[in-house]
Amino acid sequence: MTRRVSLTRYLVEQQRVDGRIPPQLRLLLEVVARACKRISFAVNKGELGEVMGTAGSENVQGEVQKKLDIIANETLIEANEWGGHLAAMASEEMEGIYVVPNRYPQGEYLLMFDPLDGSSNIDINMSIGTIFSVLKKHDSHPGVHDSDFMQPGTQQVAAGYCIYGPQTTLVLTVGDGVAMFTLDREQGSFILIEENVKIPEDTKEFAINMSNMRHWDEPMKRYIDECLAGEDGPRGKNFNMRWVAAMVADVHRILCRGGVFMYPWDKREPHKSGKLRLMYEANPMSWLIEQAGGAATNCRERILDIQPTELHQRVSVVLGSKNEVERVTRYHLEADQK
Repeated sequence: MTRRVSLTRYLVEQQRVDGRIPPQLRLLLEVVARACKRISFAVNKGELGEVMGTAGSENVQGEVQKKLDIIANETLIEANEWGGHLAAMASEEMEGIYVVPNRYPQGEYLLMFDPLDGSSNIDINMSIGTIFSVLKKHDSHPGVHDSDFMQPGTQQVAAGYCIYGPQTTLVLTVGDGVAMFTLDREQGSFILIEENVKIPEDTKEFAINMSNMRHWDEPMKRYIDECLAGEDGPRGKNFNMRWVAAMVADVHRILCRGGVFMYPWDKREPHKSGKLRLMYEANPMSWLIEQAGGAATNCRERILDIQPTELHQRVSVVLGSKNEVERVTRYHLEADQK
């Protein structure tokens, strides 16, 4: 690149163009980025920072927490609670919402996050990340309640993730395309590396946990069987399979080169709509994918149109290259009509 544009400069320029980013939202995004930078440093220290291993506790989902899960969650709360931009926060790691304490000024935004996505990869030194989503609080009542967070993904005003891998990369949308920034550790700031990220509509690559195949619905089995049949099958082309077991890493690959990511409903927990969390994972990732020209559904309907009913609501996810997402969705809708 001929000029090095920092995240701060990028956001300021976005604020100046038709007031695309309100000043308080710009400041909030800068604070989130700084928190992600701190998490990145903790992740990179590994065993040297005494942050590895489990914490001996479980989160609200009943999942064993890693030490870094807790550190990342606390880092995001501490960084954001005092700045005056937020009214409240919600996290995959906490049962209820975290209202900004009275000793700090309250802002107009709501922040949701998965502080450390893919934490099962921590101890084996594979990519993990932080996912975040920003909503605007309704002004219809004083105080903050769970109901304030119950907004469909179409109401997001910002969303993104930070992936901690060979590079630390921040990916962001404010509703006008997708931009990527890489952390320059010497300079200490995120630098713009790509704007207007686009996902190809067609792909030969899919990401899914194949070990669960026996538990899937028939439409999902049909789609994967067709991919595995290769150029001799009904698709007439060979597919590659990729699976990192961290949504943030699989989505980042799709934004970089296309593909389709699937985490469907399965028979082991038939009463649950899926595994991934609507508010902390599916909504922000779906908006990023759509802003890059892709698509995202729960196998039947657009994820961003789903009306949340609870903080930790789960959902099936199919997202990525548009034509493949539409095919998977069509297979499910056709099966429903039989």
